[in-house]
Amino acid sequence: MDCLENLIFDKRFNLLSKGVLQPENIHISIIGGGLAGLVSAYLLAKAGKQVLLIEKKKYPFHRVCGEYISNEAKGFLKDEGLLPTGMDLPHISEFQFSDTVGRQTTIPLDLGGFGVSRFVLDEHIYGRAKEVGARILEGLQVENVRFDKETDSFELELSDHRVIRSEHVIGAFGKRSKLDKVLEREFIQRRSPYLGVKYHIKTDLPRDFVALHNFTGGYCGINAIENDRFNLCYLGSRDQLREAGSIPEMERMFLWKNPKLQRIFNESEFLFEKPEVINEINFDPKQPVENHILMAGDAAGLITPLCGNGMAIAIQSGKLAAEALLRGGDRFTIESNYAQSWTELFKWRLWVGRNVQRLFGSRGVSSFTRTLIAKVPLVANQIIRNTHGQPF
Repeated sequence: MDCLENLIFDKRFNLLSKGVLQPENIHISIIGGGLAGLVSAYLLAKAGKQVLLIEKKKYPFHRVCGEYISNEAKGFLKDEGLLPTGMDLPHISEFQFSDTVGRQTTIPLDLGGFGVSRFVLDEHIYGRAKEVGARILEGLQVENVRFDKETDSFELELSDHRVIRSEHVIGAFGKRSKLDKVLEREFIQRRSPYLGVKYHIKTDLPRDFVALHNFTGGYCGINAIENDRFNLCYLGSRDQLREAGSIPEMERMFLWKNPKLQRIFNESEFLFEKPEVINEINFDPKQPVENHILMAGDAAGLITPLCGNGMAIAIQSGKLAAEALLRGGDRFTIESNYAQSWTELFKWRLWVGRNVQRLFGSRGVSSFTRTLIAKVPLVANQIIRNTHGQPF
């Protein structure tokens, strides 16, 4: 858009928010402002498309996330100016693994990665998306989204009773959303036993490794991020929480049985007043296109956290969704192109992740896995290669 078109759009958008105008017609709406949604918004707006992104929270904010990015995404982020500058982002080149009783082994990571918090990264990409012309509504939930066959368009109902009509929609609303129920997605019909918990900590640990420490019923990832901090994020179960009665007691009863985790919890400075928590994390397969919505990031499929590259997948899937729309064509062509690209890049990796997860979270199996990694590191390297992609 040129300056005049931008001015007209801004005036109409302000009038719409005051209820003066009828529902605004938007070319592309993006539901959810995580990595996938933000990357899509940035690329589409940069290409001159009229884009509206709707995020239920206000930037910046924390998310339950491992905060480790495989280097497969680094070149893209740097080339597009989507990587924060002026920060000492730790380079991560080693993988450390401990079983439920704390026996440990370490192997090098071929591709490696780096650590950065979602608080910092999301806010930076949010700013870049706005710079190139993306419109972003914060603090609003999309309550409903419907596809109208007669008009070949979508209608979005927002939590402030606003209505948006849109030609295309990208669904980047995360692991689990009210919209999954509204859209009657298959995976949402099944309960999940998993919950995720995240802290930022200051601690005396090496900054060049990502660690995965097992405990009975789950596992905990730790890696360095910016400003001499570490991200600590673990996957547990709601049954454990129910038995323990609180998250701190659950950590003492289950996580601390691994002496590595007990030491980290006792010797670190925890920086949040309370942890970030998400319930019912579901790793069941999802579809990349549903109800004519291009699903991106965790809304399209969630790789198990132990694989360590969910952020890279979210970034690349947002890129694929934008590219499918920019290539154009009729709706069937756009959906087919995106589904094919997504399937080729991610379906196998997510399948491997779901099956590898069986090697974690119990004493016998985690002990066997540690021995296997230590004695036959080629096996671990093959798992890593099969859950990670090539630089894009």
